[in-house]
Amino acid sequence: MSDESHPKAEAHDVRLGVDVGGTFTDVVLLDGDDLTTTKVPSTEDQSVGVIEGIEKACAEAAVAPEGIDSFAHGMTVSVNALLEEAGATTALVTTAGFRDVLEIGRQDRPALYDLDAEKPTPLVPRRRRHELVERATVDGIGTPIDEDEVRALAAELDDVESIAVCLLHAYAHPDNERRVAELLREESDAHVSVSHEVLAEFREYERTATTVADAYVTPAIDSYIGRLESRAEELGIPTPRVMQSNGGIADPTTVRENAVTTVLSGPAAGVVGAETTATGRADDLEGLITFDMGGTSSDVSLVRDGDVERTTDATIDGRPIGVPMVDLTTVGAGGGSVAWVDAGGALRVGPESAGANPGPACYGRGGTTPTVTDANVVLGYIGGSSALGGELELDEEAAHDALADLANESDLDGPVAAARGVYRVANATMTRAIRSITVERGHDPRRFGLVAFGGAGPMHATALADALDIERVVVPRACGVLSAYGLLAADEKHDAVRTHRTPLDDLDVDTVETAYDELAARVSADSSDSDAAHIERAADCRYAGQSFELTISVEEPIDPDGLAERFQQAHETAYGYRMDDTVELVTLRTTATIEREPTTPTYIGDGEPRKDSRTAIFGDERHETPVYAREALATDHELTGPVILEGGESTVVVPPSWSGTIGTDGTLVLEREVTR
Repeated sequence: MSDESHPKAEAHDVRLGVDVGGTFTDVVLLDGDDLTTTKVPSTEDQSVGVIEGIEKACAEAAVAPEGIDSFAHGMTVSVNALLEEAGATTALVTTAGFRDVLEIGRQDRPALYDLDAEKPTPLVPRRRRHELVERATVDGIGTPIDEDEVRALAAELDDVESIAVCLLHAYAHPDNERRVAELLREESDAHVSVSHEVLAEFREYERTATTVADAYVTPAIDSYIGRLESRAEELGIPTPRVMQSNGGIADPTTVRENAVTTVLSGPAAGVVGAETTATGRADDLEGLITFDMGGTSSDVSLVRDGDVERTTDATIDGRPIGVPMVDLTTVGAGGGSVAWVDAGGALRVGPESAGANPGPACYGRGGTTPTVTDANVVLGYIGGSSALGGELELDEEAAHDALADLANESDLDGPVAAARGVYRVANATMTRAIRSITVERGHDPRRFGLVAFGGAGPMHATALADALDIERVVVPRACGVLSAYGLLAADEKHDAVRTHRTPLDDLDVDTVETAYDELAARVSADSSDSDAAHIERAADCRYAGQSFELTISVEEPIDPDGLAERFQQAHETAYGYRMDDTVELVTLRTTATIEREPTTPTYIGDGEPRKDSRTAIFGDERHETPVYAREALATDHELTGPVILEGGESTVVVPPSWSGTIGTDGTLVLEREVTR
């Protein structure tokens, strides 16, 4: 592309964010204050769709690719490898007697009363799990390694692409593990992941599972980022920085060395985008519930006190991943989720998705299975004037045919009844997910606002709010591509952890401060600008004998009495009581953050907002519903439902009893009419 065809090529501060989803690849380009958003179908090689999306956005914004100053990226390579069990051929090297830790796991069952419940298949089969005669204890190295044994083992591992090394108590004394890794790297061409580098925490199963996951996904991440870097260089755009699961971005080298940190790359960016755009709309509330409904699944999370909730106790497809990440709950209900009838005759939705190709029946690409998107077409929420992804024309007849077939199979009275059923079942699934992060954790959802985004989220948000008695729904301007938008404002973030178990009454302050200094040096070294990095310290604490911990902020220098009191307060807040038992320090945590300047896109909202009207079904009633072009709505424009707002990447459904106002930045705030 020449500069002549792109007159804005010389503009400064041009930011690019690209997020890959299961159905669409979302692109956001911010040229100074001018925001351009677009979608393209995701491709099998995600880097192909990324470049196609960038070229499309640059053409629409009249910006030359060479004029882009920064490129942040969220992708699903890691999580897809785990979910589809399509990662590298991996071996596990561990201490003699511990090869089955990965398969034994914990004593808890996936479903307590299901006698046929199965745990996930280990990523490394038993024949590729190998033992070494060595031993470390919490006090030091008891039995050093036999280097000849390691070299002989390396010769047996010529058929694997990746090796995970996880030796007993290596989190405390990694000398044996470090030497094993050195020898394997000398003797083998395979990638080697080492537990004390991936997750230096106690609990053998979680540490082993996380290290194995890192080894399993690293070759895929390395290959993907290599392809993307090459294509970006050919296009003349900067090297992509990648979103991590913790909600912060990092350079490609860091991500390649810590691939497991990217398993929630895309969803984490969405939560960051929600926090960035909607926090100011919840000053009178306890916080925000973020609701991201895409083509394949829906993700929900919490933002409290202006901060994104994070966890180190997450699972992906039943496998624990112990690295810090945004606390997300995911359910298999998205726009492309397939509706079906089970053996008992009940209507079900998901987790199978129609994907991008052929996609839902209404895409007109040969798909015939009914999906949530097809149900929205039949209900009138999406209509003939809609263009999914900005350019995909709808085949309404195909959607009706698919729902008619489902109605026949489920003995429902026609396609409209089937569509209502699909809509309600999908909403019930997503409502349960929100209850799991609010009610089940002691939070009242009525005290939160709901932030709706994703391609399908704003179509379902008010229905979920009605079910949960939530009175406010916030729909950001870039709601259809909010994960990509969140990438523009994401801070750089790096984490380091180390287990250090000791009662706070016996705490050696100097020893702990030395450990924190070492962790701080590590995260600073990972940062692009160590002088600009802000270091935060935290600690996992528990009552002696408990099997779970709470993460508490730590001052400098550490004050054992103050830390104990903050833990007591946190425990009382979380569980409703405190005890006189000894408080134990378990794990030290350090985070380095380099804050990025916030984005400030302008919103004008001019033009003719009214497009047309169509019949839409709310509950059991049909309403002739006006349809507006969302980007044409002026600031402070007031809406009264029912009304439908169409945008390039998403559609907002405002039912009866809801009203809304457009803010100065284009954010739509919906309020429910409350009847007492």
